Amino acid sequence: MSSLLRTRVASPRQVQRLHTSAVRCDRVAPPHPISHMRPIIYDDAPAASPPTLLRHPYSLTEFQDARSRPVDLELQFKLQRQQLDTFHENFWLDNNIRYYAAKETALSHLPETATALDKENALSEFLSQWYIQEKGRTDQYTAEWRRRNFALIRLGTKVELQKLGFRLSQTFQSTSSSSSSSSS
Repeated sequence: MSSLLRTRVASPRQVQRLHTSAVRCDRVAPPHPISHMRPIIYDDAPAASPPTLLRHPYSLTEFQDARSRPVDLELQFKLQRQQLDTFHENFWLDNNIRYYAAKETALSHLPETATALDKENALSEFLSQWYIQEKGRTDQYTAEWRRRNFALIRLGTKVELQKLGFRLSQTFQSTSSSSSSSSS
């Protein structure tokens, strides 16, 4: 009898293998050949809305006052996150295109008989000039990137607090509905 019970009880390892929900994770793509940025592929597509039984030619919320509708913070967060990634990618793509073109121009002014030391000195001079020339632009980008990133962090915090509030309200609703049904 005890051997029969042992065969029917699943081990924790077997239970984990039976888990059927999809594994969700963000992925990092290979680096872009010019910007050298590795784009993130986010795996948090918006949840599908439940099907409605009522068929209507217009959206039922189309003519409501926009202030009365709850703001979808999670969608706003995802859009801002994508905009920040695009801003970052575009800055470095533009920066590196201009850098490589300027570097080629600096090296093209050297005579063909230039030694490796001459090329090294020309590149050293080019890099110091490039840094001076681009410092203001890079500082502006960095300030804007930080501003947007902190705004995204604040919005992400609001999203998580909204989710927590929803879970808590669901918990209290299920607790109150079960206690009211048991008292009747």
